[in-house]
Amino acid sequence: MKKMKCSQQRTLCVLLGICFIWCLSLPYFIVSNADQEGIDVTAHNGLRKHGKVGREKSRTEDVMKSIVKFVDDLLNIMESSDDLSVPPPLRDYKAELQILQIKMEAEEKKGQMKNEMIEELRSDKLHLQQQVAQLEELLKLQMEKREKTDQQAKSDDQIKEDENCPLPPMEGYPDCKHKLKWMTEMWKTDPCYSSYGVNGSLCSIFIYLSEIESWCPVLPGRAVSSSQAENSETPSEQAVIRDSLEGLYPSLQNRVQFRWIHQRVRSMEEIWVEAGRSLSAKYNLTERKARKILVHPGAMTDESGFRIAEAAFSGGPLGELVQWSDLISTLHILGHHLHLSASIPDLKYFLGLHPGGCPPRHSKVEIDLIYTDIVGLKQFQKVLQTSWIKYKCIIRVLDSFGTEPDFNHAVWVQTHNLTSGPFSGLNLIPAQFYTMFPHTPDNTFLGFVVQHHLNSEESEQIKSTKRREQALVYGKRAKFWEGKGSYLDIIHNYLEIHGTVDTSSQIPSYVKNHGIVRGTEVQTLLRQSKVFVGLSFPYEGPAPLEALANGCAFLNPRLHPPQSSLNSQFFQGKPNIREVTSQHPYAEAIGEPYVWTVDMYNKTDVERALTAILNQSIEPYLPYEFSCEGMLQRVSTLIEKQDLCSSARSWPPLSALQVVQAEAGTSCKQACQRMGLICEPAFFPHLNSTKNLANYSVDCRTSEVSDSHLVFPAFNSTSKHCLLQSDPLLFSCVRSNQSLIRICPCRDYIKDQIALCKACG
Repeated sequence: MKKMKCSQQRTLCVLLGICFIWCLSLPYFIVSNADQEGIDVTAHNGLRKHGKVGREKSRTEDVMKSIVKFVDDLLNIMESSDDLSVPPPLRDYKAELQILQIKMEAEEKKGQMKNEMIEELRSDKLHLQQQVAQLEELLKLQMEKREKTDQQAKSDDQIKEDENCPLPPMEGYPDCKHKLKWMTEMWKTDPCYSSYGVNGSLCSIFIYLSEIESWCPVLPGRAVSSSQAENSETPSEQAVIRDSLEGLYPSLQNRVQFRWIHQRVRSMEEIWVEAGRSLSAKYNLTERKARKILVHPGAMTDESGFRIAEAAFSGGPLGELVQWSDLISTLHILGHHLHLSASIPDLKYFLGLHPGGCPPRHSKVEIDLIYTDIVGLKQFQKVLQTSWIKYKCIIRVLDSFGTEPDFNHAVWVQTHNLTSGPFSGLNLIPAQFYTMFPHTPDNTFLGFVVQHHLNSEESEQIKSTKRREQALVYGKRAKFWEGKGSYLDIIHNYLEIHGTVDTSSQIPSYVKNHGIVRGTEVQTLLRQSKVFVGLSFPYEGPAPLEALANGCAFLNPRLHPPQSSLNSQFFQGKPNIREVTSQHPYAEAIGEPYVWTVDMYNKTDVERALTAILNQSIEPYLPYEFSCEGMLQRVSTLIEKQDLCSSARSWPPLSALQVVQAEAGTSCKQACQRMGLICEPAFFPHLNSTKNLANYSVDCRTSEVSDSHLVFPAFNSTSKHCLLQSDPLLFSCVRSNQSLIRICPCRDYIKDQIALCKACG
């Protein structure tokens, strides 16, 4: 019984030992597992934390060694006991077990702390992973941006270094490089670019931008466009002087805008044909190319709202209509091909416009030259938008009163607060403005024809016409007569007064009013009258020259003070500050006995002129430049010689240049006139260098280039300092400076044909 009790006691001890060992082993495995996880986390986050966990593992192993030692002691005791009836004495492990329990509790707390640390590390790991992802995304974007920049730089290098397409210098084409870059990226956005041959290559893009849209200089070896090359392969059609205006009438008739023009052209056909024959007999006109010319009088279109054509039959202004009529007749007689546009739809048709981003591929008309006015120019720009620049140098703008260079220059107008409006800042070459009279040498004198010859039937009717003691007043509108009663009373004391006024309600009762009459009836009245009486308005019309051509003297009112855009409502907004000294400055220059310029408010002055007119007999007088033949000669020469698209051609010839120094305060226009010459702005570029100035006895000790004034080239006579012009659009014949001496380019001219020099033919 005692043996069984000992056996049970031994078994119990063994079981207790096993349980105790299992309880002690469990934390070990937990801690070991935690150690492994800690090591894994630490491997991702750094070796620093790995060292810490390693030290914790060493302490756990020490505890396990103590447990193993305790179990070994227990088994040794049990195995060494032979007499189980008397239990062997056991060592007192109580204190040691308490120490182990304390250590295990400490390890348990450390395990909890370690778990918390692991969770914290896991959180840090997740946060770091997110940050790394963000950094990777930023790096990716940065790399893409850098690659794009590198590609752009590579593209720029290609523009500069493409050996297959060497580019010419781009001076004078400031937008060329920008357009090249844009087209390189955007040429696929509109199929019309491909239709012009653009395929993405530098050469194809450059050819498009130089030959289709004119943003860049033409590539070497491609001086003419393909269409021009095709035309050059076949013999050019020669212009032949026509002996009839019949071919012109279908374009004029049944169009209200050209009704008055049609009437004038028909009435003068015989005169034009005779003038054409006379001119061709005097000059060799056979070596001329027949140009395709577009004529677009913008102010006559319905879209302009001016209704000039309709008002022509009710006393409206005729000056512009006269000039357009005579230009159209001139171009037709000279043998050119005319295309008349009287509306914006007409204009679009002739330009071959179509929807899309490109300019027209093929114009309905391959245009060589364009005549329009400022209203028409604005319509061109609106219709063509940026593509109008392709036509810029072939445009001629009919401009009655002229545009001076400073008013033409857009930047100068803005910076100097000059008159703004539709007539200013057009940035054309000043010679592209064609005037009614040769009053502005910076512009080109186009002129018109004074109708004084009548056809055969009309001539027979007035052969018996005799001069009467009568005066015809120049003024179709009754408002022109207002305030002129005293002046007309003086004339009425000497002559019977006739008028062609729209209403008799506001004119003196002694005036015989014929109402608004046709041109031929006005011719008859002028041949009957001894004096044509000006009322100071309208300014610079064709009628006074018609009077002279019919043998009738002109009484020309002087203006006090001279009128200009600075002091006159009529001239306000006009792109010049030219002073009009009388109602008709051109006639004033002709002078007595044909033109008598008077102060109409000075009775003595008026009576002196009337007495002289009544006591004289004058023959009809007409300057050659205002005859049909004179206009044919002038326009033919301008078409053949005046090339504003190329700086290579020089006209007038340099042999015609005569250099004159204008004293301080004097313009080149004035200085040349005093020498019996005319200022020729085409010669300014030649004079605009110290080397060439030295050839004309101008000693420039120092010099500078500037665009600060319109009087350059000029010099200071004291310091011998020369100033040269940096902007060719600012060369001017009409400006002066109080401290500088101007170097003026003058030339001679054919008598009564001031637009042409003697060597200009």
